[in-house]
Amino acid sequence: MTGHEIRLVLGRHTAALNRHDVPALIEMYAEDAVLVSPMFNTVTGRAAIGRSFDRLFAMFPDYSIVMSDALFLSEGERAAEFSTVTGTHRVELFGMPPTGQQIAYQAARLFTVREGLIVYEQRVYDFGGVLERLEKARMEREMALAAIVQHTLLCRTEHAGPFFEVVGSSLPCRAIGGDFLEYLDLPTGELGIAVGDVSGKGPAAALVAAMLQGMFSIVANEGGGPSAVLTRVNLALCGRGIEPRFATLAYGVLAPGGRFTYSNAGHNPPLLLSRKGIVRLTEGGPMLGVFSDAAFPEETVLLESGDSLVAFSDGVTDAVAPDGDDFGIERLLQCAEGHRFAPPADLLAQLFATVKEFCGSAPPSDDVTIAVMQYR
Repeated sequence: MTGHEIRLVLGRHTAALNRHDVPALIEMYAEDAVLVSPMFNTVTGRAAIGRSFDRLFAMFPDYSIVMSDALFLSEGERAAEFSTVTGTHRVELFGMPPTGQQIAYQAARLFTVREGLIVYEQRVYDFGGVLERLEKARMEREMALAAIVQHTLLCRTEHAGPFFEVVGSSLPCRAIGGDFLEYLDLPTGELGIAVGDVSGKGPAAALVAAMLQGMFSIVANEGGGPSAVLTRVNLALCGRGIEPRFATLAYGVLAPGGRFTYSNAGHNPPLLLSRKGIVRLTEGGPMLGVFSDAAFPEETVLLESGDSLVAFSDGVTDAVAPDGDDFGIERLLQCAEGHRFAPPADLLAQLFATVKEFCGSAPPSDDVTIAVMQYR
C-alpha cells in the first residue's frame, strides 16, 4: 500500500474513533491483529480489540482525538500518527480516582497496515503532567469536602440566651485550618466559651483541632471549672502523644449573675471590655499537650450588664501587612476601644474589617478566629 492509501485508512479510523463507532473500528483490524496500549496492555484478536474500544468509550464518554496533519509519517506498510486526545476523567486511571476534570494528552500511534487492514497498533501516551494535575484536582476536591466538614463541626456563629449574646467567626488561611471556637450550654445553666488554636496549618492541624474540639466538649460537659477542664484535656492530649504539635486554648464560663471564671492554656489573653476600660485576662498555664503535670490556675471576674469579652487567635495579632508589619496587640486594643459599646455583631465585624484593611493585598499568614460575648 502507498503512504496515501494508508493515510486514508487511518483517516477513516480516526473518524470512527470520534463517532465511537465500535463496529466500524473492528472491521478495520485483521482477524489476528495485535494492539499494544498503556491502558489495556497487549490485546490480540479483532474481537478483543473491539472490547477494548468498548471499555475506552465507557471510561471516556466524551473521548475525542484530533490528528496533527503535519505529523504523519509512513514507510512501506508502517505509519505513525501524532494526535491530541481529550476526555473527562470519570473513572480510575492508572490508580488515580476519578476527578471529573477535563484532561488532554499527546498520543503517538504506530501502525502496520497490510492489504487495507490494521495488523498491528501501538499507542504511546505523553501525559506530560496530566497525572500531576489530576492529583492536584483530587486533593483540591478533598480539601473542599474537608472544609465543608470542618465548617459543620464549628459551633454556631451566633448564640443568645437570657443573660448573654455571643457571635464569632473563624477564617482559615488555607482550605481548612487549626483554629476552633465553641459555645457550650452547660448542664449548670451557665455558658461556656472557648477559642483554641493548634500549632501548624493545613490538614494535620485541622485533624488535631477537630479531635481537640470533640475532646474539650465532652470534658467540659462532664462538669468542673475551667482549671479542671483544661487539666483533664491536657492529660488526654499528652496521652495521645501528638508531638510535635501542641494546642493553646482559652476557656471561660459565664454564670447568669455575671460571674465569669476563666483559665488560659498558653493562648492569647482575651479582652474584657467594660465601662472602666479594657483588661487583658492573663490567668492560666502553659500550652496543652506538652507537660502532663501542668497546672491551669483560674480567675473569676464580675461582669456588669453591657460588658463584653473578645477572645481571639494569634492569627489576628500576627496578621501581616504588605510591608511586613504585624497587626499587633495595640491595633487590636485601639479597635476594641473605639467600638467598646457596640453590639457584639457590629464589634466582630469591625474587628475583622480592621484586620482585613491592615493586611490589604497580603495573603493571610495564619487562621483568624474571633469571638465576642456580651453579658446582659
